[in-house]
Amino acid sequence: MIEIHLMTKEHKYWKETISLAERCSWKAGAFLAKKMQENAWKEWERVCAVCVNGKVAGFATFTEKDELPGQYDFTPFIGFVFVDGLYRGRRLSEIMIQSIISYAKELGYEKVYIMSGEIGLYEKYGFVKLGDYETIYGYMEQLFFFRT
Repeated sequence: MIEIHLMTKEHKYWKETISLAERCSWKAGAFLAKKMQENAWKEWERVCAVCVNGKVAGFATFTEKDELPGQYDFTPFIGFVFVDGLYRGRRLSEIMIQSIISYAKELGYEKVYIMSGEIGLYEKYGFVKLGDYETIYGYMEQLFFFRT
């Protein structure tokens, strides 16, 4: 059974999601785990956990800003999209992204953004590329949007 949870720190899967982020193969996971431990979130921001049979299998975030410099006013962002290798191939990323987009629409957002170095991934979910932008880390990534 697949479940989606848009969480704040009080959620029962919060700590398990931190644990997955800490031990995941992706270096950004450790950064997310620290942010979750510090509870560095605005009231409406969420961490999305996808669970398979009661176990956290992946995560994503929904936040005001991502890795673009402050001069850009794009908001809100989906970020930190990750699915554990044991659970890949089940369209769990897509399910999380769709859930976050629905939440964004409930909040009144007309667009949702995502930054990525992946080519061809987010377009298949309906995202449109705006262009290549330099991140706060000094490298180039693609910026995509989805009209809710």
